[in-house]
Amino acid sequence: MPTILIADDNRQIVSILKEYAKKEGFTVTVAYDGLAALDKVKLIQFDMILLDVMMPGMDGFEVCREIRKQSNVPIIMITARGEDFERIMGLDIGADDYIVKPFSPGEVMARIRAILRRIERDEDKKTELFTFGSLTVNLNEYITEIGGIRIPLTKKETELLWTLGTNKNKVFSRDNLLNNLWGFDYYGDSRTVDSHIKRLRAKLDAVPHDGWEIKTIWGVGYKFEVTS
Repeated sequence: MPTILIADDNRQIVSILKEYAKKEGFTVTVAYDGLAALDKVKLIQFDMILLDVMMPGMDGFEVCREIRKQSNVPIIMITARGEDFERIMGLDIGADDYIVKPFSPGEVMARIRAILRRIERDEDKKTELFTFGSLTVNLNEYITEIGGIRIPLTKKETELLWTLGTNKNKVFSRDNLLNNLWGFDYYGDSRTVDSHIKRLRAKLDAVPHDGWEIKTIWGVGYKFEVTS
């Protein structure tokens, strides 16, 4: 369950936002001044922070600066004042969004959802890059390199290497690989996997690499074996 910190010295606003956040499925922590907010950030790994600008102890801008020294957690700044220079300052010091009071709690939740969706998309893109030692496989662009040297793999060869490499030391049967990469309705047989593995190995072995190999497990299938 995602966690959110709501930091605002207005207890009524905190109470309202807390109820809306709970309905969104968040675990909610609250703080009523800047120092308390910063203390909670040091203790808890939040998925989102709502941060009021005008708080006692330490204002929201300073809290944001301190948080950014240690974390990239999404931060939405909240203020009763709507001057452009304040919005610009908040964004410049690392806030992800800026909301001016009075606001609709529903809009705040919508902005939270939008930021979390963007982060999720960014995280998904990051997972499309696999590296191990000198080997890099970019599944977004279907580019494979060993030590910076491009390896001319086909689409299926790239997907085969990706599947094995991202599951290091796990043995895949030929049927597993056939179903995962070609689909259950594919009319070929396991020899398709064998021929692709043979071509994949030949291309990979053309460039020196240490620490791994595509290994045959006789009678079972194949695995990306870490050798050192």
